[in-house]
Amino acid sequence: MPRPDKVAVVDDVKSGLTDSAATLLTHYRGLTVTEMAELRIKLREAGARYRVAKNTLARRAAVDAGMEELQELLDGPTALVFCSEDPVAPAKALKAFAKDHPALVIRGGYLDGEVLDEAAAIKLADLASKEELLGQLAGLMYGALANTARLLQAPIEKQARLVQALIDAGGNADVTEAPAAEEAPAAAEEAPAEEAAAEEALAAEAPAAEADAPAAEAEAETTGDEPASDA
Repeated sequence: MPRPDKVAVVDDVKSGLTDSAATLLTHYRGLTVTEMAELRIKLREAGARYRVAKNTLARRAAVDAGMEELQELLDGPTALVFCSEDPVAPAKALKAFAKDHPALVIRGGYLDGEVLDEAAAIKLADLASKEELLGQLAGLMYGALANTARLLQAPIEKQARLVQALIDAGGNADVTEAPAAEEAPAAAEEAPAEEAAAEEALAAEAPAAEADAPAAEAEAETTGDEPASDA
C-alpha cells in the first residue's frame, strides 16, 4: 500500500503539471540550501513554483497527468518549475540564476502538449515576456490613438480658424461700412436742399433781367442812335 506522504507528493506534482501553463525541469546538484532558497524566491517573483521530487514519484505523476513523454527528462536530481501563466519570465529567472550559479542546469520542459529539449527551454528566456509584450502593445495603441486624435483634431482646428476668420472679417465690415450707411441718408437729404436753393437763385435773377431790358431801349432812343443801314 502506497505511503500517504508519497501519495501526497504524486498528487502535488500531478496538480502542478495539469494546472500550469508550462513546466520547466532543472538539475540542481551542487546548489546549497541557501542558493536553493534564493532560487525559489526569484521564481516566485516570476510567477512560478519550484518543486523538488524523486524521479519515481515525478514519473508516476506525469503518467497520471497524461504526460508520459515527459518521463524521458526525469533522470538525475530533478526539480520542476511550475509556471502559472507566462513561462518566459521563469525561464529568464532560471537563465539569470544559472549564469551566476553554474550548478543549475536547465534540462527542458513541457509546453502546449509538446516536450521541450534543453535548447528550446533556454530559448524561452530570449523571448519577450508578457509584461514586455503588454508594454509594447500599450505603446502601439497609444501611438495609434494619438495619431487618430491628431487627425480628428486637425479639421476641427481648421474649421475653427475659418469661422474665426469669417467672424473677424464680418466685424471689420460692420465697422467700416456702418458710417457709409449712415452718411447715405444725409447726402440724400442735402441734394433736395441744394436743388431748391438753385431754383430760388434763378427765380430771383429772372425779374432783374426783365427790368434791365426796357431801360436799355429808352437809352437808345434818347441818344438817337440808329442801326446802321446796309446802304
